[in-house]
Amino acid sequence: MTAAAAPLPGIVRAAARAPLDSPTPCAGWDLAALVRHQLYWAPFLAAAGRRADGTPVAATEQDVPLADWAAALDAAHADIVAAWTDGAAWTGTTTMGGPDPMPAPVIGNMVLGELVVHGWDLARTAGTPASWPDDVLGPVLDAVREMGPMGREMGIFGPEVEVPADAPLLDKIVAATGRTP
Repeated sequence: MTAAAAPLPGIVRAAARAPLDSPTPCAGWDLAALVRHQLYWAPFLAAAGRRADGTPVAATEQDVPLADWAAALDAAHADIVAAWTDGAAWTGTTTMGGPDPMPAPVIGNMVLGELVVHGWDLARTAGTPASWPDDVLGPVLDAVREMGPMGREMGIFGPEVEVPADAPLLDKIVAATGRTP
């Protein structure tokens, strides 16, 4: 989790220089919507690692305030990492606020995917490079592929984009979510 979050502060700083109405790789979302999404869900992602109830920062994603959003997003990422670097976070079951518990490793891998994929989204929006070590990207690719059918059914992922078999892992990850690398 620490390695997945390591490039995020630099990416967030770069994205903070872009206008909030900048387009992102997320269909239908500008930078403001992407940031609001991350800030809204971060408490739930961290709480899942702690087996606690998440406290939303606003009533809806659209209501999330964007004042000093870069500092808020850095703090949110740090909180997620703190929750999921505890080995106990990866054992047993947990929830993300829903009634049905899921295996903690499944949710932990979803959290990894959130950090990497939305980190890539922010980097692409800012026009800055993003990279992670292969030992982070391999598990994220496995998780994204496993979640793919459910993600597409729920409208979270778009149709998978075809990439060459020898494409970099990060390209395969974002393509599996429906983004064009």
